[in-house]
Amino acid sequence: MKALEGVRILDFTHVQSGPTCTQLLAWFGADVIKVERPGVGDATRKQLVDVPGADSLYFTMLNHNKRSIELNSKHGTGQEVLTRLIEECDVMVENFAPGALDRMGFTWERIHEINPRMILASIKGFGPGQYEDCKVYENVAQCSGGSASTTGFPDGPPLVTGAQIGDSGTGLHLALGIVTALYQRERSGRGQKVSAAMQDGVLNLCRVKMRDQQRLMAGPLEEYSQYGEGLPFGEATPRAGNDSGGGQPGRILRCRGWETDPNAYTYFITQTAVWGPICDLIGRPEWKDAKGYATLPERLDKLDEIFDAIEAWTMTLTKFEVMEICNPLNIPVGPILSMKELMEDEGLRATGTVVDVDHPERGSYVSIGCPIKLSDSPAEVVRSPLLGEHTEEVLSDVLGYSGEDLDRILESGAVGQPKRTASG
Repeated sequence: MKALEGVRILDFTHVQSGPTCTQLLAWFGADVIKVERPGVGDATRKQLVDVPGADSLYFTMLNHNKRSIELNSKHGTGQEVLTRLIEECDVMVENFAPGALDRMGFTWERIHEINPRMILASIKGFGPGQYEDCKVYENVAQCSGGSASTTGFPDGPPLVTGAQIGDSGTGLHLALGIVTALYQRERSGRGQKVSAAMQDGVLNLCRVKMRDQQRLMAGPLEEYSQYGEGLPFGEATPRAGNDSGGGQPGRILRCRGWETDPNAYTYFITQTAVWGPICDLIGRPEWKDAKGYATLPERLDKLDEIFDAIEAWTMTLTKFEVMEICNPLNIPVGPILSMKELMEDEGLRATGTVVDVDHPERGSYVSIGCPIKLSDSPAEVVRSPLLGEHTEEVLSDVLGYSGEDLDRILESGAVGQPKRTASG
C-alpha cells in the first residue's frame, strides 16, 4: 500500500512549481488528475522540445505518475464536470495568477460549499501585500527572496543559482502543507486553504543569511573571506563567494585536470577538529602549533595563504582521489559533480534517485526519481501522461458517467477527445 493511496488530487497546476508539488504526492501514491486545456495542455509540453512531435523533457520530468484530462473550465458542461471533480477529490492544487479561480466562478467559498472536506492549495509569487498581484518566475523569486543578493563574489553582481529554489523549492513546501492539512482533516473533518508564496519559500531556504544579517549588527562576519582580506562590511549580508556558511572556512579548489575539465574541482572545509591532519596532508606540519595558525580565530586573516597551500596539494590529485584520501580522516570534502556524472552515477541509480523512463512518443529518457525514501512505500516512477490520455477514464471511473451521459460530455466540446497510446 502506498503512503497516500486513496487520496485524490485535482491538479490545476502548470509549468514547474505546482507540478513539482503534485508529482511528489503522486510518487507517494496519491491519484493525481491533471486538468489541462483541450488541445493545448500544460505550456511546458511544447517548451524546449528536443524530440519533434513528443512532449518536452521539461514536461515529462515534472508530471510522472499522473492522469491527464482535457477540460474547458469556462464551458457550461466543463463547469459541470469540474464541480463533480471537486466533489470527488480531496485536494485541489493551483498556481494560477491571483484571482483566476474566482473569475472561473470557483471561489474558496464555492469550493468549500461543494466539498467541505476539500483542501485548496495554492502557490503564488508573493504573499498578501504590495506585490501580491505581481507575476513571478524562478529568477524573480530568487531575487526577491534574498538568494541572489547573497550569491556570488563580493566584487561581482548578484547571481541566481542553478537550483530551482523558487519553483521546485516552493512546490516542496506546498506538498508538506498539503500533507499537514490532510492530517489535520482526519481530526477536524474540514478542509482548509493552504498557500505557499515563492518569495517566502526562497527566504526560508536563505535563513542562514538572515542569521548573518543580525550577526552583522554586532560586528564583522569573521568567517567570511572578506574579513581576512581586510575589506569593510556594509549594512547588509554580503555575497560570500564559495565560503562555507557554517562558520568553518571552506572553498572550491582546483584539482588535477582543471585546465580542460570545467568541473575538476573539490569543495574543501578546514574544520577545526581536523586541522592537524590537514596540515600533515599538505606538507605543513609546522602550522599545527605555530602562532597565528594553531586556532581558527588566528587563521582567519591567513585563509588565502592556507587555501593556496591546500590547492597546491589538490591540484596533484583528481577530485575523486581527494575524496578517497580525506574521507577516512573525516576531512569534509566533496567533488564538484557535473550533470553528466550524476546522470551516470551507479549509486544514485541503485537508490532510484536517477531513473530511466520509457515514453511512447520520445522513447527512453533519464529523469529524477523521488528524493524522499519510505521503507514501506517505495516510489515507482511512471511516465507522464499524454495530453488528455485519461479523459474518458476519469469521466467514467472517477465521476461515474456512462451511457448517454458519457457521450454527452465527450461530444460537448468541453473535454478533449479520447486518446490512445501506441499500445491502445
